[in-house]
Amino acid sequence: MSGEAQVGIVLVSHSGPVAGAVADLARGLAAGGATAPVAAAGGTSAGGLGTSTDLISAAAAEVDRGAGVALLADLGSAVLTVKAMLAEGGELPEGARLVDAPFVEGAVAALVSASAGGDLDTVAAAATDAYGYHKM
Repeated sequence: MSGEAQVGIVLVSHSGPVAGAVADLARGLAAGGATAPVAAAGGTSAGGLGTSTDLISAAAAEVDRGAGVALLADLGSAVLTVKAMLAEGGELPEGARLVDAPFVEGAVAALVSASAGGDLDTVAAAATDAYGYHKM
């Protein structure tokens, strides 16, 4: 899909290793060809636990391919950080959207959908639908 607009995905976690591992897992499970761009934005700029607007902004710019950026967050303050960034404007690409989805299952579903060429609404719906995955 090079040259075509594509949805990018940013995984926002309180932990850099968690965000990176979920990105790796999603890439691995969505394999079978080229995947949509996905980036991890976990932890603080100093490597500690927390969230960093600088890391989130950089990750969003990295994956922005002109069709929007889906941001999935793990826990409360990560969600609040992304919401604040969206409300303030300027730090995230146009078309960036916080997606209410389970972090791991939603990341996989979002990446599969984006890799298949889904638009932002389709990618967000796929991620959100992951709430319905039952393990029993």
